[in-house]
Amino acid sequence: MSNWSDRLAVFDLETTGIEVETCRIVSATVAVLNAEGEVEQRIDWLLDPGIEIPEGATHVHGITTEHAALNGQSAAEGVAEIVTALRAHLAEGLPVVAYNAPYDLTLLNREARRYGIAPLISPRPVIDPLVIDKGVDKYRKGKRTLAITSAFYGVTLDDAHDAGADAIAAGRVAQAIHRAHSSALPTTLEDLHAAQVTWYRQQAESFQDYMRRGRDPEFVADVLWPER
Repeated sequence: MSNWSDRLAVFDLETTGIEVETCRIVSATVAVLNAEGEVEQRIDWLLDPGIEIPEGATHVHGITTEHAALNGQSAAEGVAEIVTALRAHLAEGLPVVAYNAPYDLTLLNREARRYGIAPLISPRPVIDPLVIDKGVDKYRKGKRTLAITSAFYGVTLDDAHDAGADAIAAGRVAQAIHRAHSSALPTTLEDLHAAQVTWYRQQAESFQDYMRRGRDPEFVADVLWPER
């Protein structure tokens, strides 16, 4: 019997910063993993974002403004290709794995709109290993970065903050979570997508309560998943 984790599209962006409304894509990967977690197809992009890449962002992913301007393709062209690749995988019925999906998918949406490209509309099914891991293993202590979660599930992540390495690791983490927690997870992609909508909202509301109790009485968390 086939499982939802048998064949996955995986997706990751490296960008100019953390603010989804204003930041730009610098590099991206869309790939397909088989049931063993091996890469069947892979496309990588390097874009010239058309703006300065802040030093802090370069420190994370290693890509300088000069390197992107010299070697990157035009942002509009690259964004169109990324959207097209994801749209094709979704049309084929493949779930798209993105670790902390609201960041990557929202930023891609804003980039598409910026360049007059038809964005993905309510992409589904999406698999977000961060949301699922918190949903099935609520009380595990510590951070849940991709590097830490990969290590927890025995997935090798050699080159963190490289879009390709991160995308592939996220897909393998999704498969490892499925193996470890299959009895606690919905069996269909449609139900899993719906469960993540609920889990994300609960997780965001819980974080909002935590912030309001201590640091910021006015704090409002964004509860929308997989796209803001």
